Amino acid sequence: MGSIYLIRHGQASFGADDYDVLSPTGFRQAEVLGAHLALLGLAFDRCISGGLNRQRDTAKTTLAQMAAAGVAVPPLETDTAFNEFDAEAVIRALLPAMLPDEPKALEIMRDAAHNRAEFQRLFVLIIGRWLGGQHDTPALQSWLAFVAQVQAGLERILESVGPNDRIAVFTSGGTITALLHLITQMPAAHAFELNWQIVNTSLNHLKFRGREVSLASFNSYAHLQLLKAPALITYR
Repeated sequence: MGSIYLIRHGQASFGADDYDVLSPTGFRQAEVLGAHLALLGLAFDRCISGGLNRQRDTAKTTLAQMAAAGVAVPPLETDTAFNEFDAEAVIRALLPAMLPDEPKALEIMRDAAHNRAEFQRLFVLIIGRWLGGQHDTPALQSWLAFVAQVQAGLERILESVGPNDRIAVFTSGGTITALLHLITQMPAAHAFELNWQIVNTSLNHLKFRGREVSLASFNSYAHLQLLKAPALITYR
């Protein structure tokens, strides 16, 4: 059987003007991951990243660490099907209708870094509306369209791999969630309950035989746990 390793990007810059930048912690997480993979002797036949900076920088940092340890690494490919959904666009589209019930929502969203718990509470409500589809707008990518995007990326991999290939895909939490939804057939709402638990640079292992794909493991972050450094275990 072949393997696909879905790797969530390192910690990004939550609360900053540009979220799509790895924080110093994010770079360190990727370095630790690369060293851990090298220690395991895990080599990849292909490495694919989404097109976002946080995904590509996680991939480059991880692979550089592996190469420095003597592991052969293939060229990094890009497939934007593995990009994260546009969370800012979802918030902008769906938050206004919630303001009568959540009058402090704009204030919370503008200063999310200092209102993390309230931000998460509101974000869960917004995602619930997005998943339901009743509030879709022409300008906003729907949940179903996002799932179709991710599925197309998975199909491209399955069409072009050998039966025993090992593929690394550097991506994001929402993309991993969409794949869990597709592969396990769990309801989208249940998949997103797992989404909130996905640790930065965690490994999620899929196995495939032909076009049949199954989940082998979810959200492994032993590389961070072994360091006994709780600050490296992050979720956003």
